[in-house]
Amino acid sequence: MRVLFFAQLKDVTGCESAEIEAASLDSERLWRELLKKFPALAAHRAATRLARNWEYAGPNAIFASGDEIALIPPVSGG
Repeated sequence: MRVLFFAQLKDVTGCESAEIEAASLDSERLWRELLKKFPALAAHRAATRLARNWEYAGPNAIFASGDEIALIPPVSGG
């Protein structure tokens, strides 16, 4: 799985993307894997949405090895 980070999440992780090696993961297990690699994401978890293959993913989503996952932080305008 390729995970993309946007906006302040790029700063928090220090990268634009990361690879997670797994056949499939539910949302909770995906977050656990991400927090192992990037503990600082914990402060942003509650406000961050997950997207799978360019569509927002619900709380019961299952992510597969070929998926592209995006972590979408809150958007502010001005």
